[in-house]
Amino acid sequence: MAGDTPPKVIGILVADGFALMSFASVVEPLRAANLVAGRELYHTIFFSITGGVRQASCGALIETVPIGSSDDRSDLLFVVIGGDPQVQATDPALLAALRRQARQGVRIAGVSGGPMVMAAAGLLADHRFTIHWEHAAALTEMMPDLVPLKVRYVIDRDRITCGGGIAPLDLMHELIGTDHGGDLAQRVSDWFLHVHVDAAAGPQRASVSERYQVHNGRLALMLEMMEATIERPLSRREIAVRTGISERHVDRLFALHLKSGFRAEYLRIRLERARSLLRQSAMTVSEIAYATGFANASHFSRAYRQAFSENPGKTRK
Repeated sequence: MAGDTPPKVIGILVADGFALMSFASVVEPLRAANLVAGRELYHTIFFSITGGVRQASCGALIETVPIGSSDDRSDLLFVVIGGDPQVQATDPALLAALRRQARQGVRIAGVSGGPMVMAAAGLLADHRFTIHWEHAAALTEMMPDLVPLKVRYVIDRDRITCGGGIAPLDLMHELIGTDHGGDLAQRVSDWFLHVHVDAAAGPQRASVSERYQVHNGRLALMLEMMEATIERPLSRREIAVRTGISERHVDRLFALHLKSGFRAEYLRIRLERARSLLRQSAMTVSEIAYATGFANASHFSRAYRQAFSENPGKTRK
C-alpha cells in the first residue's frame, strides 16, 4: 500500500553563510507535502561537516548533525552553499564527504553556490548543470572546462543543480510531482501561493532589455555581446559589424537610449563583473584584471578606483 511506503530521506548539507531563502525554498515544500498528504512522505535531516549550529547569511541558526553520522542514508542530498562558495570548494573535508556520498549511490543536488563545490569534488564531469548567475564567472575561471547553463535548474541523471533563490520552489514542484504525482505537487505550490511554476529552462535573470530598460533590438544585442565578451572586449568596429550597423549608429544608440557612450558602458559592465569576482571569488587582483579584459593589474586598479572610489583590495576586505 502507498501508505506503507517509507518516507524518502532528504539530507540538507549546509555551511556557515548559507542563503536562508535557498534553504527554505528546498525544505518548506517537503514539509508542505507531508502536511498536504497527511503522512510523512519526506524525512529531512540537516547536515554540516562537523555538526552543531550553522549560521545563515542573515544570522538565522540551524542545528545540524555531522554528515555521515546518521543511520538514515539520504536518498537525495542537497548541498546548499552561499557566501563565497570558492572557499567551501577548497575544504578537503567537505569535498571528501561529497565524494563518499556519491560512491554510496546518493543522488546529489547543489543549490546556489552548491554546484561549485560539487564541481570541485569532481561530481559534475560529463553532466549538464547550472549555478547562481553571480557565481558563474568565478566557476568558469576556476574550472574553464565546465560551462554552466543559464537556466533555473537542471536534472541530469544522479546530479541536480539549481540557481538558488526561489528557483528551488520550481525544482521541488517537479521532484514532488515525479515522486507523488502532479496533483500533490500543484497543491504544494498553491500552499505557497506559487501560482506560476517556471520551467527548468527558464532564465535566472531578467532579459537584457528589462535590466537595461531598452527596447531597441540592436542595442540589446550589443549589450548581450558586451556581457559575453568581458575577458576579451570587442572593438566598436567588431560590434558594429556583428550588429549590421555603422560605428556612428552604434554611438547614436548608446547616447539616445542609455545616455552613455559605447566605451563607457563597456567599461562599466567589465568593472561590475570585476567587483562581483572580488566579492565572490578567491581570484587574485591580477587574475581578475585579466579576466575582465585589462592589460595589467595597475590599469585595472586605476579604472576600478575611478569608478567606485575605492581600490580593489578594500572591496575584497
